[in-house]
Amino acid sequence: MTSPVAPAAQSFRVFLVDDHAVFRSGVRTELGHEADMEIVGEAGGVAEAVAGIDASRPDVVLLDVHMPDGGGVAVLGRIAPGPVCLALSVSDAAEDVIAVIRAGARGYVTKTISGTELADAVRRVAGGDAVFSPRLAGFVLDSFTGRSSVPEPPLDPELDSLTPRELEVLRLLARGYTYREIAEELVISVKTVESHASNVLRKTQQSNRNALTRWAHRRRID
Repeated sequence: MTSPVAPAAQSFRVFLVDDHAVFRSGVRTELGHEADMEIVGEAGGVAEAVAGIDASRPDVVLLDVHMPDGGGVAVLGRIAPGPVCLALSVSDAAEDVIAVIRAGARGYVTKTISGTELADAVRRVAGGDAVFSPRLAGFVLDSFTGRSSVPEPPLDPELDSLTPRELEVLRLLARGYTYREIAEELVISVKTVESHASNVLRKTQQSNRNALTRWAHRRRID
């Protein structure tokens, strides 16, 4: 009598979206330790992410919330139906959590999560669960039950005055990148980075890089 064939173990196809290449590399390494995880693509911006997700059709998209060209909400609004999206961000601000969940994400975890916990979160959202880092679920419940006290985001004329490229430079400066590292990341010259940085300091009315970094962090620019 022929023995029954055991069903094949489930494998989860994952696509990474984050504008920080070093962070994507770390996630690839962590999930690479999991036998049931396969990284099928990655992207550092909205347009690249939409094209890559639609082409590779992953089970789960790990989605950064803030990117220079639109962020997670923009990706959620443009990809074809099918993949489940799990927001993975440094921000734990209520307005960020609520925005991406309303846009269609299935969960939201912060970048303090361990590799093992992240793999478990991928499995859970792929299986239909909603997954949140501790305390973030309350933001969503309050929002959908009408009890949210999250205010509308205030106008910020200094931030709004920055061009998209200046905003990219600001984000990388706030992360501690050197001018040379920013030049390599954005594929521009160091002199151009210096020019953008000077414009950012002038427009935000900050006196030096340390003050600019504090200014950016207060606005949750990461």
